[in-house]
Amino acid sequence: MPSELGNPSSSSARSGDVPVPDYDVYIFDLDGTLYLGDELLPGAASTIAGLRQRGKVVRFLSNNPTKTPEQYADKLTRLGIPVAPDEVTNTITTTLWWLRQNHPQAALFPIAEKPLCDALLTAGFVLTDDPAAIDIVIASYDRNFVYRDLQIAFDALWYHHRAILIQTNPDRYCPFPGGRGEPDAAAITAAIEACTQVKCSASMGKPSPLILHAALAGLDVPLDRCLMTGDRLGTDIQMALDTGMAAAVVFTGETRPGDLTEAHSGVHRLGSLEQLLGGHLPRLSTFEAVTSPMTR
Repeated sequence: MPSELGNPSSSSARSGDVPVPDYDVYIFDLDGTLYLGDELLPGAASTIAGLRQRGKVVRFLSNNPTKTPEQYADKLTRLGIPVAPDEVTNTITTTLWWLRQNHPQAALFPIAEKPLCDALLTAGFVLTDDPAAIDIVIASYDRNFVYRDLQIAFDALWYHHRAILIQTNPDRYCPFPGGRGEPDAAAITAAIEACTQVKCSASMGKPSPLILHAALAGLDVPLDRCLMTGDRLGTDIQMALDTGMAAAVVFTGETRPGDLTEAHSGVHRLGSLEQLLGGHLPRLSTFEAVTSPMTR
């Protein structure tokens, strides 16, 4: 991917309510952006349909490794957004890609749910719970996490000094409808780091550019022709800012208007996803003036 990337109309489109140029590729986060739980968020289906009618490429990203791309495509289709599996990239996709590129022969200990474990086995990787044989500990979003997992990771990393630690995604929690949530992969990573003093070597999910690289593979589109839309400043939006992409934030998930700072002065602020079809996206010009309440 290009190392130096511009943004369309970067000098004039960083403040105020200005026209935004069309992009060639529109990338969307899923949970908190297009849906919450099993409920499609307002404007999601019409926005995706409108973009496709205009000939735009649409891709979907998720840091959640508890479902396969096929399962996400099925869910979106069931909710009213027809999607093919190859339009979805999640941290299962990125983990497999990174391991093939960097550690194709590694013995793995995934602290993960069945979809990731199955994908690793299908790809030909060896999974083991023998600390003396583990090359890589994978910390993931695992709702079956138990003390035995932590002990095996501790022995592989601290006692045998042979393994490295990676994580599928850096999210602290996964949001639920109604403002609730549950601990995500960052909590498991933190537990392992705390007892071993071994730092995580690589993260497969946003804001890492690895997941973006996987999602755009084969498209041959420069990043300054792509727009990333998501609900999380620390993952969705930070990935865009770090890679030179344009970004748009929604307030249907984690982020609230008052969370934006001067560092986000170039980020489009969406009251509705359908604003992506209108040619104008309101931007924050005075952060202190943002007081309007937004609901999930």
